[in-house]
Amino acid sequence: MQDEEMFEDDMEELSSAEEFLQYFEIEYDQSVVHVNRLHILQRFHNYLAEAEDGMPEYEEGKREVYKELLEKAYQDFVGSDAATEKVLKIYRMQEPQQVFVSLDSLVK
Repeated sequence: MQDEEMFEDDMEELSSAEEFLQYFEIEYDQSVVHVNRLHILQRFHNYLAEAEDGMPEYEEGKREVYKELLEKAYQDFVGSDAATEKVLKIYRMQEPQQVFVSLDSLVK
């Protein structure tokens, strides 16, 4: 229980993409992180939300899942860019939107 609390405290203290990558000992290219830091963190957050139901309860397993998901989030931007990945809402707003207009509303 104490280790899990330490891990959660550590997570609350980290704020930058570089800090997360260093904490989990993930090698990274500073130029990739410099351009995509917010996108990497948002993608990491999204991956964590998707994995929440299957997250291990014990600290060591949780730490490993976090590391794998952060590595995956970082790798998403190694060979791609923010406009292609569309992680942040601003990039998705420019996509075509589907609008539904019911026949009843047109007849009135």
